[in-house]
Amino acid sequence: MLSLPGLEIYPGRRKIYRDRREINLTTKEYDLLCLLATNRGQVLTYDQIYRKVWGEDAYGDESNAIGCHIRHLREKLYEAEPDAPFTIRCVREVGYCFEVNSE
Repeated sequence: MLSLPGLEIYPGRRKIYRDRREINLTTKEYDLLCLLATNRGQVLTYDQIYRKVWGEDAYGDESNAIGCHIRHLREKLYEAEPDAPFTIRCVREVGYCFEVNSE
């Protein structure tokens, strides 16, 4: 299990929970979240994300596909956790970074 502030991720079962409530994600959303969360604090490039999640080399327009899935992932995560202690930050023209907010 990967435990983060506000989330519990169970890779063996491919399940995400917030306060014991499951958050239903698509396969790509789940894979994106796991990749970003296990690399929290690091900026992953569009190319790195695409290779890991889609399993193939990027063809040049991967940022749109990734951005669309990230938008849906954020909506689901923030609906379940409006004041989430984490964020998926976009690094313009580079990629994304999962950050845990420290207080």
